Amino acid sequence: MRSPEEFNEESALAAAMALQQVLEERTHKRKYLGQIYTVPGKLGEALNLPKIISRLSSKVAHRRESGLDEFEELWATLSLATQSKVLEAIDWYDPESLSWDDKRSNRRPVAPGAVKPDINSESSD
Repeated sequence: MRSPEEFNEESALAAAMALQQVLEERTHKRKYLGQIYTVPGKLGEALNLPKIISRLSSKVAHRRESGLDEFEELWATLSLATQSKVLEAIDWYDPESLSWDDKRSNRRPVAPGAVKPDINSESSD
């Protein structure tokens, strides 16, 4: 799994948004006036995830840094299953854990938000 030290502001923002989606997937059944409703989970709100996302997406550097610190503290408290779901959602993987035949085994994962080079485009230099 990723250690909190490996997150930067961009990757932490992507992971926080993915974590919010993972936590919303945990639905609950509520009965209201005889009807059963399925509602999304509220654990993200209880963990102040919207506030952390807001800070990570701020234009002010010290707010982004405090958001990164808060996310790193939150990340350490998550279960391994939740962490793996979030990392899978943002397409992070551990190259050493992949089999030799996997095409990704010789590359590091691309950080979310990074620009991937287009190898098919022709340059006019």
